[in-house]
Amino acid sequence: MPVTADDVTLSVRLAVDALDDVKDGWDAPAGEVTWTCWETAEHIADDLLCYATQLTRSANDGYAQFTMTGREGGPQVAVSADPEGGPAGLLDIVDACGGLLAAAVRVAPPEARGYHPLGFADAEGFAAMGVVEVLVHTADIAAGLGVPWTPPADLCARVLVRLFPEVEVTGDPWRTLLWATGRGELPDRPLRTEWHWHSAPIANG
Repeated sequence: MPVTADDVTLSVRLAVDALDDVKDGWDAPAGEVTWTCWETAEHIADDLLCYATQLTRSANDGYAQFTMTGREGGPQVAVSADPEGGPAGLLDIVDACGGLLAAAVRVAPPEARGYHPLGFADAEGFAAMGVVEVLVHTADIAAGLGVPWTPPADLCARVLVRLFPEVEVTGDPWRTLLWATGRGELPDRPLRTEWHWHSAPIANG
């Protein structure tokens, strides 16, 4: 089954629901990354917005030239949350940007393509990339905040098939997705120190 706009909406809803009761600790490191939990959430929102604009703009030879900001050592983002809004305001921005990507995926014609450095992507590709960004970075945030996070296995399996066609999916698609994105080991599969996804459409046959 393809990755759809509904999958983008689902992943964002699950992520927000998992994190919205946590009021403190957002300045802690997000798992093993060097970003804080707050910065990582801003990065999720930024990616969702970026992918949406890659589908909706007429130019397709690079990224839209937003002004990027961020501390040294943190992610550079075009989307930043007002600290006065607290975690609720931050997650509202993630939700809003997820809605923009879902809307862009729904209205994109089949021939639509947008720039990504790993290959010009179609709407499904941007949907899948958005879902992966949400799932794995929510895992980073959840680790930093000390909350549980396990997304649906079927959703993980679909984005693996779309973006990582070279990866054999194990009986635990979530662990496989974490491994595919350089997070953890699997039996007979050492930690991936380098990885990339296949953003361009996958040829049939």
